[in-house]
Amino acid sequence: MSSAALPSELYESLLLRLVAVLEITRDNESVSNPQAKQKLLQATKDFRNALDQAKELALNIPGGEFTVAEQDNVIRMLETLRDRKRARLAQFAARPVESSHSGLIAKLEIDSMASTPFGGS
Repeated sequence: MSSAALPSELYESLLLRLVAVLEITRDNESVSNPQAKQKLLQATKDFRNALDQAKELALNIPGGEFTVAEQDNVIRMLETLRDRKRARLAQFAARPVESSHSGLIAKLEIDSMASTPFGGS
């Protein structure tokens, strides 16, 4: 199991382990029966170990290294970059498009004249 991946099975099992502890404590025999006390102790240890493991995994999730101020600085830099790109795009869109439309029409006329047969066949 990699440290970057969070095993969802562990988190899903927490509720089941807690329910097991609660069911044992609700049973009236658990107060007087040494076997039930041992079962409660084991269920409690299992729940606590799983909870500790889940906490450890949650604390070691990658990310969160930046302070709030550093995050705000990164956000401002990204917004500035976005605004510059939008301005460049607007400048590019405002440029007149130079077309060789008239040159293309002349070439088509020449090509059509070249393919036109002369005289009678």
